[in-house]
Amino acid sequence: MERQELETFLTLAEELHFGRTAERLLLSQARVSQTVKRLERKIGAPLFERTSRRVQMSPLGRQLYDDLAPLHSEMEAALARAKGVARGVDGELTIGFLGSGAGTLTSAILETFRERRPRCEVRMRETQFEDPLGALRGGTVDVLFTCLPVEEPDLTVGPVVINEPRALAVPLGHRLAGRASVSLEELAGETFFGVVNGAPAYWWDFHVPPRTPSGRPIRRGRSVAGFQELMTLVATGQGISPVVASVEKYYARPDITFVPLHDVPSADVALIWRTATEGSNPSVDAFIHAVRDTVEANGGPAPF
Repeated sequence: MERQELETFLTLAEELHFGRTAERLLLSQARVSQTVKRLERKIGAPLFERTSRRVQMSPLGRQLYDDLAPLHSEMEAALARAKGVARGVDGELTIGFLGSGAGTLTSAILETFRERRPRCEVRMRETQFEDPLGALRGGTVDVLFTCLPVEEPDLTVGPVVINEPRALAVPLGHRLAGRASVSLEELAGETFFGVVNGAPAYWWDFHVPPRTPSGRPIRRGRSVAGFQELMTLVATGQGISPVVASVEKYYARPDITFVPLHDVPSADVALIWRTATEGSNPSVDAFIHAVRDTVEANGGPAPF
């Protein structure tokens, strides 16, 4: 397998979108498609299942990704360490974040970490809720700020950094727009959204409940991959969606309004890492301690 084939395959497996893959690799979509087809011809079977609306891995593609991703991560880490030594850098850390990440604590956490490991190179990378844990599992990020619940045997849930109330995103002119608050029980006749690909079902069900507290089902319409897509569909009247309160601040649009949801639990954002890396990666360990110390110094998780 050529290096470009490897990187194209792994990136498309993470993004499951030819456009975003092309952007990350600085290639044309046609080049990405040609590279994947060439690799599939070498292997002798499809690695991805493509439709006009979505891309997903075939069972063989998933098996190949699971086999290659850790090896690629180790290779990239070895190269990064060598480059770091050459330019006087002591380690690298890639921090993933969903939505607003650690919110108002982000700067304080990074400042604390850099004071303790000034020669560690820090990168930030946004994740999407189509596969909120994939970048962490695949080694693309070393630690991840994401919304709970996370109940995975290979991942460790660390300190909670934010506790957020919930709101309902609705288009202007919707029957609920302008309300002081709304109950989830009132939404049985509305349409929410599904999620594409790799988000755990329990995770999406917590953030976008499939039924009201009394058990009445809430219909799910189109499946979405990220916040911007979700906001566009809400704005164009294709559904409404529960969101965390920070979405109004970080993803605000003039054609969407947000109404507080008063009968759903608040959402926690926490730091997550691969259990196997704790104690074996000094930069990860130092960042975990920096997050814990910053949260404690600020009196606990930051309210939105």
